[in-house]
Amino acid sequence: MNSINRQQAEKNHEDLQGASAINKITELAEKSDTCFFGTYQLTDSRLHVRPMNVLKTDDAGNFWFLSAHDSHKNQELEVNPRVHLLFQGSSHSDYLSLHGVATISRDKERISELWNPLLKTWFTEGKDDPRITVIKVTPQEGYYWDNKHGSTIAFLKMAVGATIGKTLDDSIEGEVKP
Repeated sequence: MNSINRQQAEKNHEDLQGASAINKITELAEKSDTCFFGTYQLTDSRLHVRPMNVLKTDDAGNFWFLSAHDSHKNQELEVNPRVHLLFQGSSHSDYLSLHGVATISRDKERISELWNPLLKTWFTEGKDDPRITVIKVTPQEGYYWDNKHGSTIAFLKMAVGATIGKTLDDSIEGEVKP
């Protein structure tokens, strides 16, 4: 355990699995409707990251996106479906890093379910644009950093800790495995 964790009297590490992991993933992801969506480039192992709007998180913890079939992202996913999603809900908490597997489909029913008029910016022919694909990301593992009692309490504990020279961090972190 790293040094800052040893200085805390409170429990600040909790690994989550199954339903509790899915609940934490959903809770943190919903605090930010955008994530950084990382794919692996075609020519090497570097991560290629871009912002993406999460259109839905389902009860199983899967993430749903719409993307153009001719995008670099889709081309990269065709070669390597592994992805890395990064979320930041606020400046001091609600962080989530997930590794998962993406699948691409042209499911018209799912496109209709996920569609909103602002997406016409990228799909100029509307929800029937032939370029639209659905990307489903199934998380396999990840890591979260959050606070236990809300941002106000976390800030107060930090302020008091700074005043008295003692670590009173309100953070909680751990692995998530759906």
